[in-house]
Amino acid sequence: MQETAVPSAPPTPPVSLAALLSRDDLGLRQITGPPAGEVTIHGAHTSEMSDPYPYLLGGELLLTAGVHIPEAAGRPGSFDFDGYVARIVAAGGAALGFGVAPVHDTVPAGLVAACEQHGLPLVEVPPRTTFSGVARAVWQLMARARLSELRRITEAQQGLAAAASRPDPVPSVLRRLAGRLEGRAVLYGPEGAEIAAAGREPGDEVRRALAELARFVTGHPSSTATDTVAGTRLAAYALGPGRGFVLGVAAPHRESGDHTIASVAAVLLSLLTGEHQSGTGAARSSALVRLLLGARREEVAPLLGGGEGDGAVTRWYVVHARPDTGAPDAVSASALGAALGSPLVDAADDVVRVLVPAPPQAEGGGGVRPEGDGSVRPEAGAAAPRKPPAGSGPAAQPGWTLGVSAPVVPAEWPAADAQAARALARARATRSALVRHAERPGFADLVPPGEAEAHARALLAPIGGVPALAETLRAWLSLHGSWDRTAVALSVHRNTVRQRIARCAALLGADLDDPDVRMELWFALRHLRG
Repeated sequence: MQETAVPSAPPTPPVSLAALLSRDDLGLRQITGPPAGEVTIHGAHTSEMSDPYPYLLGGELLLTAGVHIPEAAGRPGSFDFDGYVARIVAAGGAALGFGVAPVHDTVPAGLVAACEQHGLPLVEVPPRTTFSGVARAVWQLMARARLSELRRITEAQQGLAAAASRPDPVPSVLRRLAGRLEGRAVLYGPEGAEIAAAGREPGDEVRRALAELARFVTGHPSSTATDTVAGTRLAAYALGPGRGFVLGVAAPHRESGDHTIASVAAVLLSLLTGEHQSGTGAARSSALVRLLLGARREEVAPLLGGGEGDGAVTRWYVVHARPDTGAPDAVSASALGAALGSPLVDAADDVVRVLVPAPPQAEGGGGVRPEGDGSVRPEAGAAAPRKPPAGSGPAAQPGWTLGVSAPVVPAEWPAADAQAARALARARATRSALVRHAERPGFADLVPPGEAEAHARALLAPIGGVPALAETLRAWLSLHGSWDRTAVALSVHRNTVRQRIARCAALLGADLDDPDVRMELWFALRHLRG
């Protein structure tokens, strides 16, 4: 059996029938049908045809004065009200407005009964109100709705763009989208698993249907798909060709601008989930393989985007970073790396580590000689390599707390990693956006490294077997004996800090209130390796 397709409503913002009935200048009155607040109108059309079906697009308020209805319509069989209303409903008419002048003094009872039977809203138009006035009011309401929708879309675009610039861009975009659509927004990965989600959790049936819709768009040429399950509107948007990421949206309703808003979010997520192509992926893979097979760090550094040129030495910064809110994910870590100018990013636990090449520093007055351990020493009679000026190197990033090492050659990356970790702990304790490891030389640099380390191990031997004590003592001394800031830096209670420092004092047999003792212990901790 063939079914007659109901014409779709034109792409215009609908207005509520209740808004039209609230206009005092029109004086309209609803006689029967569903509540006016549940009825939407996409336009107004006047027709005195006995069969208006061919002239309706769907969604209209059909206005008639009943010219086609004979005055003797009250007699049985004189007019087929049921067939007339059925055709309007089949054409997708939203409501019927009947003018009680000049042909009919009242709305025919047969028309009222037919509208009630078919669920078609019936509105009485008083004699003083013209059909053109009703149509004008409909278009005025639609114009206001269009302007309101454009404002809503503009505000949503601005909000989504702001969310994309946060340290956690993907979760922020999903939260903003879910809030705008009053539903659920999900990012699916290439394997179909949920990477991130925000908004109200739907039921199992809706969740499964949304995941299935996401799989559908990854396996078909169409980049978008929609469905309705359990009264919930579903939509899926493929994020870039052939990459497998999909944005899924589930909302209890769908306004005319929701597709535009979701499309903006899809574009932003496409950019955020795209691979960061700074540098050559093949070269980075080659560097990793060489490291795993035993090559020295300084040999593979040029493949990572650094390298040494004539008369210049490339150094590197190690950056440790934590987001001010929440935990970092792969996308936000990649975005941080892009902001710092490096694709060499490692997101582990709650800290993101980035290896950032420093601009090459020209040598002055002579050459350099690589030592056996990979460090760079000046040749005899040559000036020492000039380090970057204070304040240079990676800059602070909004929404992140950063610890930055001194610029080092590749052989010193492990030491720089420890420097960055300590700088981050100090930055968090002092609530600073960025803390750099001190670069200027001091008296401690006058002691040969081997002798300094031997002295440090001997002095700190009583606490050397308890890493937590050495770590707490290091943080406490670096923060000038502040209990509260040390507790923040170590993520422990201040009483725990007090107990550990008291234990250190007892094991070391030292008065930690003595500045000379503190200085000597700090010297030892700085030179203790491993």
